[in-house]
Amino acid sequence: MFGITKKKSNIFVVATPIEGVCIPITAVSDEVFAQKMMGDGFAIKPTNNANKVVAPISGKVVSLPESKHAIGITDEVRGISVLVHIGIDTVRLKGKGFKTFVEVGQEVKVGAQIATINRATLDAEDFDLTTMVVFTEGYTGEIPIGSKLNQQLALGTLVLKQA
Repeated sequence: MFGITKKKSNIFVVATPIEGVCIPITAVSDEVFAQKMMGDGFAIKPTNNANKVVAPISGKVVSLPESKHAIGITDEVRGISVLVHIGIDTVRLKGKGFKTFVEVGQEVKVGAQIATINRATLDAEDFDLTTMVVFTEGYTGEIPIGSKLNQQLALGTLVLKQA
């Protein structure tokens, strides 16, 4: 009525994809991730009962291998892509122990459930379930986990927020 329109938020946020302790990506046991060969990021060592995985950013699902252990999401507005990689060497499970709730091309909001992990199955196989969030494209800034470093974080806790 008065020419007032609600502005869309232009804030980029990244949240924890799983409940657990936040660690630097350089501390994970897989050298490909630790040496940032796929990109910079951060990781979460899940708590013993954590099994729900959520989207760390809003965007479009761009990759989901048959093994269901990793999900790629792109924020097309900003051109930023992340890979949520659940566990170390979990590709070897060929999808066993994972259930996904998204498909390639689907839009997701930060915090939306994208997968679950069957802890009994994965724990029996003795896999390291450290979950990485890797910025694979479009984000060149520092990943400032700062005060969240080595802290127990709830599912969906904000790790990065910038305009």
